[in-house]
Amino acid sequence: MDFWKSFGASLLALVVGTGIIFFIMIASIGGLVALFDTEEPTIAKESILYIDFAEDIIDAPLISPLGRLDTANMTFSQPITIMEALAAIENAATDDNIKGICIKIDGAGAVSAANVEELREAIERFKLSGKFVVAYDDSYTQGEYYLASVADQVWLNPEGSLEWSGMGMSTMFYKGLLDKIDAKVEVFRPTDCKYKSGVEPFILTKMSDANRRQMQSLVDAMWNSICGDVAASRNVDIEALKRYARELSITLPEDALNAHLIDAIAYEDELSTFFDAYDVKRNSEGQYSTITLGEYIAMEGFNHPHVSADSTATVDALDSSLVAIVYADGEIVDGNMYMDGYVFGTRLAEELRAARLSKATKAVVVRVNSPGGSALASEVAWREMELLQREKPVVISMGSMAASGGYYISAPADYIYADNLTLTGSIGVFGILFNLSDTFKNKLGITFDTAATSPAAGGMNMMRPLTAMERKSLERSIDSIYATFTGHVAEGRNMPIEKVLDIAEGRVWCGTEALEHGLVDALGGINEAVGKALELADIDDDYTLYEFTAPLTPFEEWLDSVGMLYAKTWGMDYNIYGNEIREILEESPIIMKNSGIQALMPGNVKVNL
Repeated sequence: MDFWKSFGASLLALVVGTGIIFFIMIASIGGLVALFDTEEPTIAKESILYIDFAEDIIDAPLISPLGRLDTANMTFSQPITIMEALAAIENAATDDNIKGICIKIDGAGAVSAANVEELREAIERFKLSGKFVVAYDDSYTQGEYYLASVADQVWLNPEGSLEWSGMGMSTMFYKGLLDKIDAKVEVFRPTDCKYKSGVEPFILTKMSDANRRQMQSLVDAMWNSICGDVAASRNVDIEALKRYARELSITLPEDALNAHLIDAIAYEDELSTFFDAYDVKRNSEGQYSTITLGEYIAMEGFNHPHVSADSTATVDALDSSLVAIVYADGEIVDGNMYMDGYVFGTRLAEELRAARLSKATKAVVVRVNSPGGSALASEVAWREMELLQREKPVVISMGSMAASGGYYISAPADYIYADNLTLTGSIGVFGILFNLSDTFKNKLGITFDTAATSPAAGGMNMMRPLTAMERKSLERSIDSIYATFTGHVAEGRNMPIEKVLDIAEGRVWCGTEALEHGLVDALGGINEAVGKALELADIDDDYTLYEFTAPLTPFEEWLDSVGMLYAKTWGMDYNIYGNEIREILEESPIIMKNSGIQALMPGNVKVNL
């Protein structure tokens, strides 16, 4: 026993000691760099701005600097927010050091379809400056080509390829697995919510007829939008584009060239002829000066003041009108915490309340990128959104999705923007409870028994089936939440309840469809949302944007400074700004994650762009 005590203590000391040494080493390296390398990096004249997706392009700032630690190579990574990316492209249009843009997507960064759409629009505006935009790649995926197609010219490697095959949505179903382990599922959803398909993976082996209609309508509308954008940029017929996808006729570079999807088949070094045509001067080493989007943002900034909900007094002292940016980025859950990938209802409510109580804050833009989640957390945030809207203009900017609970919290706003490719609506609720009594009994030989004062004592749990009374109670609760949800939408959108019920039913719409049905007011991104907020608040050019972010713990503040120094090692002085919309690193088990009453969009849907 003494041996194991000593061994455990020694092992703990080793782990803790190693961690301390690691962080000291990082701090030491950063400190030395900061001490001896004080020269600020500058942007070379005649630079070409490369959009390479070396970094993730995401919606909201990272909550913790710990999220930037790349354990694979022990460096701090820095994703780019969509606001930074758009601001950088806008600035490059008037930056005398930037000659043009080259889109060459060879990085490993991730970006949502809706954010690609916003980048395309920003590059379209950049082209009005008269500067060039060229795209080159060894091969294009369909999503990469969607962005590249906005360029003045699109080039492709002679042995490369261009994927053009259409768009799809796929869902994973678990019923077969649950049957194998003798797990039973209790599903609750209002009768009218036939499109609320988040329950289907647990009770079916394929899409229901209603869900298939919904999904087919979505992919058709989104594909129409993508083909429309490409057709306009490339001056080709939209029906021809759809035919190419159906027939898989774009296989070789020559196919893409003959279909006018690209302008040249060439090697990358031959881009020099394009750059020379635009009189791009080479540097002293005989090379073209280049800078990536991430490096450009690092050097120029493009960031806004960051405030936590308990420190708005610091921004109230600013001598200008303020516009707050609030982020609802991730699944909506109960509680008051900060964690990347989640929106805690009470925390979001506090930020909305802080914006409402800030005297200098004249308008609020809320960037919503959420599939929904807890109905209760959504209601908590909705209440503060409604109170805020009574006092100040509120504009919603929807990212890749603002569905179910994400739409719930958006409904009270004065104005709602969505991208064409945004998934929204899904106005409905559902409940799932699992009965694992047979699983434990048949697979593990474990049984349960209880002495109680009433049949429902101890609450509903997965170790016994529901009683008839419990089932009836849950059905009443689900129906009540649905009535509340649809009532909020009717009030917020100034729409008859009959019309809301007609377009609700748990159905998901893309941005173009949502506009047709009155669920959003206009198509556009975060820049358009900020512009509308300024208009509604009657604010001229004298204003300041600020963003709500989580307060850092003392340890995170130290790590934050270390990250700044470490970034300088590579000549990149990143502001601690940004976040990552990424999949949860450690998914909860399927059963635990999906239990309870939720306002979520259809579960496990993968969009293939």
